[in-house]
Amino acid sequence: MLDILYQDEYLVAIDKPAGLLVHRSWLDSHETQFAMQMVRDQIGQHVYTVHRLDRPTSGVLLFALSSEVARQMSEIFQAHELTKRYLAVVRGWINETGTLDYALKVELDKIADKQATQDKEAQEAVTHYKPLHQVEIPYAISKNHPTSRYCLMELEPQTGRKHQLRRHMKHLFHPIVGDTTHGDGRHNVFYREHFELSRLLLIAKSLSFIHPVTEQPVHIEAAVGEEVLGLFEQFGWPAQESNYLPQTAEK
Repeated sequence: MLDILYQDEYLVAIDKPAGLLVHRSWLDSHETQFAMQMVRDQIGQHVYTVHRLDRPTSGVLLFALSSEVARQMSEIFQAHELTKRYLAVVRGWINETGTLDYALKVELDKIADKQATQDKEAQEAVTHYKPLHQVEIPYAISKNHPTSRYCLMELEPQTGRKHQLRRHMKHLFHPIVGDTTHGDGRHNVFYREHFELSRLLLIAKSLSFIHPVTEQPVHIEAAVGEEVLGLFEQFGWPAQESNYLPQTAEK
């Protein structure tokens, strides 16, 4: 059973586990479970996608319960009239709050997008970032340093480009731990072997917007999860779900 975070007669949101695909894809034809079908079976009603989360990312995933509301929500996402807040564990320390305005070329799949235009111009991509906690551990993962540093970041993408947060953190030379495409393989291996964590440490923590039908503010919050909180505890970071609600994250 998926954890339903929000539901009314127009929308339903779940806490998507890391590793779960949003919907069926011929690129992953061996997979048998998909968030879209699981939600449909769980609530007994057809659902419509309005946005996506990368397969390895966990957190808030929103669906509409009609095609009309799906259209309205898609317009809200496309107009960036909402707030998306993520948590990410990155390599190294970032000491100051900032904004990265760095355009990104469209990432094309070699098979699925082989007919697509290959030379599209880079698209605007903006991410606000804020360091929350830091740690230095006594393990020499890099030959250049006797210790290893990590930082817990709060990320707010202002645009919705493919793999935006993962690519932006790589651009800042602070890749997200567990990212097998844009990350640092040495640190990924260390986390798998030392902490028994093989997932991408990126969580879509919350989603806030004005409801397209009721016109009331909606705030949906996902859990950090016991697995990741266990890592935080080992790092000496706050390790309760309540520590990562918006009002406490500001402290």
